Amino acid sequence: MLPNWIVLDGLLLSWLNEDIGRGDLTTQGLANLAVGQGKAYWVAKEDGIVAGLPIAERVFSLLGRGLDGGIEGGVYFHSEVAEGDRITTGTKIAAIECPLHILLTGERVALNLAMRLSGIATMTSRFASQIADLPAQLVDTRKTTPGLRILEKYAAYMGGAQNHRMGLDDGVMIKDNHIAAAGGIGRAIAQIRSRIPYPITIEVETENLEQVAEAIAHQADIIMLDNMSLALMSEAVKQIKAANQRIKIEASGNITLERIRAVAETGVDYISTSAPITRSPWLDISMRIKAPS
Repeated sequence: MLPNWIVLDGLLLSWLNEDIGRGDLTTQGLANLAVGQGKAYWVAKEDGIVAGLPIAERVFSLLGRGLDGGIEGGVYFHSEVAEGDRITTGTKIAAIECPLHILLTGERVALNLAMRLSGIATMTSRFASQIADLPAQLVDTRKTTPGLRILEKYAAYMGGAQNHRMGLDDGVMIKDNHIAAAGGIGRAIAQIRSRIPYPITIEVETENLEQVAEAIAHQADIIMLDNMSLALMSEAVKQIKAANQRIKIEASGNITLERIRAVAETGVDYISTSAPITRSPWLDISMRIKAPS
């Protein structure tokens, strides 16, 4: 779900300030826009999954209040489709009515966010659809754009993924460099377990069967199988399940649309990939202002 606006408003205001700077010279230069009421609609220029409409509405609403906290005219944003819907080229996505200068000044920030988030949701859906009939769950990663993580992960969820850690404070993930720094998986787990609060889980990244055995022996809650071949992954899953049914298994590394189903068929519980966020193109959406009658 989207976080409370108290979390997001600061981000949105900073992005509006970045774009507006000392003022929208073009819009402010057109004197008739100061009092004019405008109507516009958004239309999809390609097929995809729509995400970010509540964010876009908030952008216009913040401008409607005025960046100094004052109240400026009403802003009406009506979504013509539901968040997360699959849309086709030409679909009317939203209708907006508000002062013309708000429409023009907020257009770019609102569209940029919606196009970025819809692109992520669309790519995520392609990955999720490959394993929709299997038990394995697609999850995202922390490979996100600084400043946009909370929204990019929201978009991945709208596309059919579950969110992995939001940040370093969400859970323990012992990766290769942690293992090297600690002197082994066993030492890393022992040191960390003595310091973390209940009920934080411990996940360990493994690259071979020796590391898998060590993670099992030291009672890791989740074992990640990183960049393993399908044959090696299948054997690792077999050994983990034979040793402890409680341990969850995650596959990661080299997860592509062509390979994800075969990975899921090895019996892993989760498949994590950054691809839906790091490799997704923006979904093309356009705003069109209705000419005054």
